[in-house]
Amino acid sequence: MLGFPRKETDYYEIQPAADINAMKDAILNTLNIGILTVDHQLQLTFINASAESLLDVSSTRALGHPICELLQNPTELEAVLYDSMQSGQPYTRRRAELQLHSGHNVTVDYTITPGNDEEWPAMLIELYPLDRYLRIDRDEAIRGHHEATRQMIRGLAHEIKNPLGGIRGSAQLLARVLPDPSLQEYTDIIITETDRLTSLVDRLLGPKTVPKPVVANIHELLERVRILIELESSPPLKIIRDYDPSIPEVVLDPALMIQVFLNIARNALQCLEEVRQPSLRFTSRTERQYTIGTRLHRIVVRVDIVDNGPGIPLELKDQLFFPMISGRADGTGLGLSFAQSIVHQHRGSIEFESEPGRTKFSIILPMEQDL
Repeated sequence: MLGFPRKETDYYEIQPAADINAMKDAILNTLNIGILTVDHQLQLTFINASAESLLDVSSTRALGHPICELLQNPTELEAVLYDSMQSGQPYTRRRAELQLHSGHNVTVDYTITPGNDEEWPAMLIELYPLDRYLRIDRDEAIRGHHEATRQMIRGLAHEIKNPLGGIRGSAQLLARVLPDPSLQEYTDIIITETDRLTSLVDRLLGPKTVPKPVVANIHELLERVRILIELESSPPLKIIRDYDPSIPEVVLDPALMIQVFLNIARNALQCLEEVRQPSLRFTSRTERQYTIGTRLHRIVVRVDIVDNGPGIPLELKDQLFFPMISGRADGTGLGLSFAQSIVHQHRGSIEFESEPGRTKFSIILPMEQDL
């Protein structure tokens, strides 16, 4: 027997508007891009979890306030918002750098879409974070440059060491047949200088030691470095330790990683000689879903060594890890190059941020090691 079709409401239960709004907010909070909405006065009416994390602000503090209060450089964004609002046209900006009140800068692509009816907020802002992708590209470029540099140095070292060996051997033979023993002083100089050049070439080639990984406590290594730095420094130096005690033991070569931390800390110490109240901060943290090179790691440990020195000169930043590049007249420029080689042997990476009054070097190591 055929019956009348049932009403649509027999199939679907109509949800209250409040439930629908809560569902929309929940969906928006699962997105990896930052979503914000502002009214016609540019006051924030919604911010999702990704935007909170990206802008380093909580919704409790941000909602109801002008969006431009979230930034130290709001002029451009404010102008674009007003222009888009008046014209009714969407706007996209590529690689915009936002300066946060926390002191950090974030690089984003952002899109602004004006509302088309009364039910929509005045403006929808989408923030696409780029720092992770830019960092991956930069790391890959640095690795490529360094590998090309190392290949060049290996070839150059081979060409230099061969004649140095011949010069040293000839000087030794000459010393044996000199008629006047006092002339041996000159052959000794030749031998000493050839040995010095050979040693310099070997150092340019980087550490020859293959890592001998064992299970180690990262904080024990940092404490050994701290003690050494305190012994080498003047009493005014303040060393701050900010460790995460929950970090488990890591598989690494303790001796080599101590050398990494020590090279970076000593560089910082030398930069603090003219600072009135010098300080060093050692920080340890873990991060999840972190990409090193082209590989995504489930969890990594990050060690930060931060100083309050004058900062790294702008002209050195792009070549900082290259051999023989140094900001000091008496520097060899090998400390950071060695450190990076060792960290790369551990499948990790070194990053840095620097501005006058704050320089931070970050050593990132995967928790799962297969050295």
